[in-house]
Amino acid sequence: MLNITDIRINKIEGDEKLRAFAALVLDDCFLVGDLRVVEGEDGYFVAMPSRRKRDGSFKDIAYPLNNALREEIEEKVLLAYETATGHKALSRIERGEASVVRPDLLGVEEFGFTPKSGS
Repeated sequence: MLNITDIRINKIEGDEKLRAFAALVLDDCFLVGDLRVVEGEDGYFVAMPSRRKRDGSFKDIAYPLNNALREEIEEKVLLAYETATGHKALSRIERGEASVVRPDLLGVEEFGFTPKSGS
């Protein structure tokens, strides 16, 4: 698993659903920015960095390739958000309703990488 060594939270005021931007520092040497803490109808969740496509839809440009990592990132970012803002944000995770990997996201093979086999 990745070692998340720092999480930076930038609170957003005045937006209907967007509550903060977050950035992850991995192993003290790689930063992934533009994660978004969003308050949805079912509670808070973390949206991965994305880019608007020509047709107006959005495509995630950085994201975990498995549910375990997605859940770990979401939990750590929401805990950091709670610490930074004082707002409770973990209700979905506490209820066991963590997010799932979306089927429209590219898998590692689609980027041309071959996953290492367990040997």
